Amino acid sequence: MTEATRRERLRAETEREIRQAARALLVERGRDAVTLRAIARELGITAPALYRYYDSHDALLRQLCDDICADMAAALYADLAAEPSGHVGCKVRAVCRAFRRWALAHPQEFALVFASPRDPLGADQFGSVFLQLAGQLIASNLVATHADDEVPEVLHEDLVRFQQVLVDAVSVHGVQIGEDVLNLGKIYHVVQSWVRLYGHVALEVFGRFPFAVSNPEPMFDSMLDQMLTDIGFQEDDSAM
Repeated sequence: MTEATRRERLRAETEREIRQAARALLVERGRDAVTLRAIARELGITAPALYRYYDSHDALLRQLCDDICADMAAALYADLAAEPSGHVGCKVRAVCRAFRRWALAHPQEFALVFASPRDPLGADQFGSVFLQLAGQLIASNLVATHADDEVPEVLHEDLVRFQQVLVDAVSVHGVQIGEDVLNLGKIYHVVQSWVRLYGHVALEVFGRFPFAVSNPEPMFDSMLDQMLTDIGFQEDDSAM
């Protein structure tokens, strides 16, 4: 091993230790506890020494978000791979349920990634999985046609911009969708579905339901059923 390679390995190990300490603080005490001074204290080094590895506190938090999102995506894809039926609708339900379970099991990580007041980075990570499945629904003609005139005119410009984002996102996963297939009506319903899903999970994680719910899971499952119906899912999903 060359000296340069050894230094690179040691640097990578130190960076990993820094992120591990930051995540432990996050889980135990919340985002406000994740300070450079606290991390340095956990590692037995000085706070200025951390700047040799991360340019700023925000840079460290961004990397921490990436680590958390990678773990979350692995959990979602594991549940997706374990779904035995192969039906797209069942896959959608499996991923959405996995997202809810992950969020409830990791409230502090969820708060950092999805509820940052400045940059909810995790929306892109989860959105990649969600959009892949939405793309499969659309590309396989399992989604009913939604007319563009269903979409409020004030949203047209935003959805036109998002149209190419969606096409690119699903193409990464080998799903090819033409703009003629992915009209604004379909995009509108896909976006609404993501908003409803995220909203339910966030309310549950933060304990913000507007009334006491002893068991939110049936409400969540009912929301998934309605979400797929609104998207226009046409496959017989009686076995789901």
